[in-house]
Amino acid sequence: MDANASWYNAERVAYKGSVVLRDWMDQGGARKSAMTTGDLYKELLQQASAKSGVAVNWKTALQCSVAFACARAIAEGIAQVPFKLFLERANGVGKDPAKKHPLYDLIANKPNDWQTSFELREMIGLHLSFRGGSFIYKVRGLRGQIVELLPFEPQMVRTVRDGWDLSYEVHADGKIIKVAKDDMWHLRGISWDGVNGLDVIRLAREAIGLALAMEEHSARMFSNGAKPGGALITEATLKEDQAKLLKQIWEEQYAGANNHYKTAVLFGGLKWEPFAMTGVDAQHLEQRRLAVEEICRYFRVMPIMVGHADKSATYASAEQMFLAHVVHTMMPWYARIENSADVNLLTQEERLGGYYTKFIVQALLRGASKDRADFYAKALGAGGTQPFMTVDEIRGLEDLNPFGGKAAELGQPGYGAPGTTQPSGDPSNAN
Repeated sequence: MDANASWYNAERVAYKGSVVLRDWMDQGGARKSAMTTGDLYKELLQQASAKSGVAVNWKTALQCSVAFACARAIAEGIAQVPFKLFLERANGVGKDPAKKHPLYDLIANKPNDWQTSFELREMIGLHLSFRGGSFIYKVRGLRGQIVELLPFEPQMVRTVRDGWDLSYEVHADGKIIKVAKDDMWHLRGISWDGVNGLDVIRLAREAIGLALAMEEHSARMFSNGAKPGGALITEATLKEDQAKLLKQIWEEQYAGANNHYKTAVLFGGLKWEPFAMTGVDAQHLEQRRLAVEEICRYFRVMPIMVGHADKSATYASAEQMFLAHVVHTMMPWYARIENSADVNLLTQEERLGGYYTKFIVQALLRGASKDRADFYAKALGAGGTQPFMTVDEIRGLEDLNPFGGKAAELGQPGYGAPGTTQPSGDPSNAN
């Protein structure tokens, strides 16, 4: 960390009791995620079974391909976009990366000893999308500045509310560690009470449980290939051992996926009676498709993002769907995390001084670059339109610093950016 390296190492000496929790973490307390018997009992009570008979919690939900894909779409979308600390320029126009601030390296590169910024934000996204909350402990140095960010698993942390005052209890390794509100970065998803985010897995329990039940049904159906076909029928009277031997031979020859579609040779008056497909079997595939859409609604993720696309979708429509995912799914998460980071990681003096965090999302919008280029050209006055934006304003939308001078002035209708020669004659007829 160049000039800040010695300061950073010195500031790792914790204050305000942080050293207690940091040492406990190093000994494997939180990392082992051990829970007391009472905590485990409470957790089990929360793992209520869905009406399908399947127990649904965050662990079993990870086994549901749609739920896991939705969580990955959100978590990786949060992690893949650069997240940095910026400082506004003195004149209020433009910004620069605040590399001299100790928090810059924490959130952009290395938040703790074992995680990268990508990995931490990916974990945050997974916790937010599944449990509606993420808890990050702020290790402070001697001067009160944050020197490390340590994540907790959501099931380990309990929010304690006393009127309008909040604190936290960390349950792990048979211990309860009390953490003050100022030492915990609590990110919330959509919330009913403003304190804890809504648990998406609990809300989507029935949809996820149905998907898991249908998955198990399909697996069991294919593990027994002799079941759906039909029955061997004969008018002869078979002894019990003869029936068992016939069943054994039939299953050895024709049961299982490897023996499907083999030609059966029947003798001794045996007849094959196929069974008609039931209504449940006929609708099984359609039910699974509907389950995908239902689970996606809970996560607010478009089905195309989990590999579920309509047959009528074209390349152009798919591009708009991907753009809609960025705008309607990811943008609210970006704004939520940016605002939370500003409030919880920066002091009021730093915020008033022009420091703020920001996701650089322009890379995700490059699929619509032609549309943006057309809009910006008209905004500058191309094609005879009345200009309503300057070059510097457009550069600001693209997270680029201003040029100043002519770039800060409005152009003239018909030719776009200022500083170029005005075409002669009617601008609308200009080539």
